[in-house]
Amino acid sequence: MADLKIRVYKNAEPNPETTITIPGVVLRVAFRLIPRKAMDVLQKKGINLEEIVRLSSNPDVNGPLVIIEEHDKKEKVVISLEHC
Repeated sequence: MADLKIRVYKNAEPNPETTITIPGVVLRVAFRLIPRKAMDVLQKKGINLEEIVRLSSNPDVNGPLVIIEEHDKKEKVVISLEHC
């Protein structure tokens, strides 16, 4: 199962300001702990976490899944699955 990585880039910097890693072995459990309100916000941005959890068990899925660019905030968020 792949690790879920969320990287936040600010001001067009090449390196992320923040990186969040959720190990694949705890991804299913962590998914269940996310508050409904947070899930709704992600859904509004087109992010289906349930589908990401499902995809994490597919070894053919690797790399960025979603890239969100908020130009007015000069911020980019990259959500990816990475197999070790």
